[in-house]
Amino acid sequence: MKIAADTGKCVGAGLCALTEPDLFDQREEDGTVVVLNAELEHELLVQKARRVVRTCPSQALSLVE
Repeated sequence: MKIAADTGKCVGAGLCALTEPDLFDQREEDGTVVVLNAELEHELLVQKARRVVRTCPSQALSLVE
């Protein structure tokens, strides 16, 4: 499973980076999401990513099989 980020939708709220800093960061210049670990090889990481995808206020994040 992989994390996909639509940076065009991202509003820079930062919930992803605050919730899971091992998976996400933000660009300094505009706060847009940066995916640090797109490949989710462990079920625990998939669970964490699902939680972040659900809470993203701009729906810029998704999971892809």
